[in-house]
Amino acid sequence: MMHVKVKAKDVRFTIPIPYAMLNMVISILSSKFVLHQANKWTKEHFERKKLDLAIPQIDKEMLKPIVQELKNYKGLVLVDVKAKDGTEVKVRL
Repeated sequence: MMHVKVKAKDVRFTIPIPYAMLNMVISILSSKFVLHQANKWTKEHFERKKLDLAIPQIDKEMLKPIVQELKNYKGLVLVDVKAKDGTEVKVRL
């Protein structure tokens, strides 16, 4: 399970994210519908900036083994950020 901890001046909360939910999010983000919508939403901005970019397809079959491997590193801190205003964000497996 992945744990996301956010600490601000008045607020402190932890969001547990099970690996099953992480796999579900990967499946949704790698769908053709989401890719089509993302390209459609960014098309106008890219045309205005005269950029020739397209969001590439995410390969679900490549990401799932990575999530499986992350399960072996329980307790590993992936992100530990502290801002000058005292806000902290920590992502831990």
